[in-house]
Amino acid sequence: MTGQLRLDDHLQRYSETAPHALAVAAAVDAIAAAAIEIADLIATGDFADASGLTTGRNSDGDLQRDLDLQADAILRRCLSRLPIAALASEEMREPQIGDREAKICVAIDPLDGSSNIDINMTVGTIFSILPAPDDLTLAFHQRGSAQLAAGFVTYGPQTSLVLTLGDGVDIFTLDRKAGCFRLARSAVQISETCEEFAINASNRRHWDTPVRAFVDECLAGVEGPANHNFNMRWIGSLVAEAYRILTRGGVFLYPSDARPGYGDGRLRLTYEAHPMAMIIEQAGGSATTGRERILELSAQSLHQHVPLIMGSSNEVQRVEELHCDPLLVASISAPLFARRGFFRL
Repeated sequence: MTGQLRLDDHLQRYSETAPHALAVAAAVDAIAAAAIEIADLIATGDFADASGLTTGRNSDGDLQRDLDLQADAILRRCLSRLPIAALASEEMREPQIGDREAKICVAIDPLDGSSNIDINMTVGTIFSILPAPDDLTLAFHQRGSAQLAAGFVTYGPQTSLVLTLGDGVDIFTLDRKAGCFRLARSAVQISETCEEFAINASNRRHWDTPVRAFVDECLAGVEGPANHNFNMRWIGSLVAEAYRILTRGGVFLYPSDARPGYGDGRLRLTYEAHPMAMIIEQAGGSATTGRERILELSAQSLHQHVPLIMGSSNEVQRVEELHCDPLLVASISAPLFARRGFFRL
């Protein structure tokens, strides 16, 4: 890995490109430093116990583990050294207002997928960097398209940092010996089509008809409208799902459904869906709720939920078609036209 471009060199070049760039670069550098510390913490198992120890629930009602809190504390400590106008975290009830003269605001999900820590599955950190508005109470109510940068870190067999600064997507891998991130892949592009889809199929009975219709098309394989076979994946870790899409293509669906509390989806718009959508679009993919482009949405509250469908453009577009055309869905799901219907041999 020696000789590959270091993240700090990459950020140094970027810092000279725009008025806000120096502040963004400093924030990414601080998050990278925190990620190295979190990676060491996870790798050594130096936390409360092997399962991460459930300590209660966060402000949005999700189970909160000791490791969630430690990751949050590490990130906030590293970012506290910088002039940041406002900071938001999944583990905070309300945003923290900082330096009112600062140029940027930062939103973080300190440890995505922490419920997987006890089975040694990939977990990660997600971040979004936004311009500081004049009214800081509106800092995290901006459209996703306002983001200056976004990224995520995966803590797995390798520790990788996926980053967009608004001009494509690059992937950096942690060089543990040197204690720095080095460029592993640049200008990442997602294939328009795919052969993998990811969804929690156990919730099928709760899905809306368009989601069910899309998954049925995937399962029909070469005999269905897609005219090719798919593999199904589900990890339950957003960072791992996104990383797979960036490296192999595919589509990920976490839709709204009929369960109590899932009517608006379950992922958070500000610090999960927004940064992921920016990354996926910068890599040539698409991200939608099924009806609206994720980056066109603005959050009404810090922990607002949203459906998220992201990945290869052709498949995401197909999901949108099914959501927006009830006649199309009806024609697919009508019994007379099903595989064993009167009009099929």
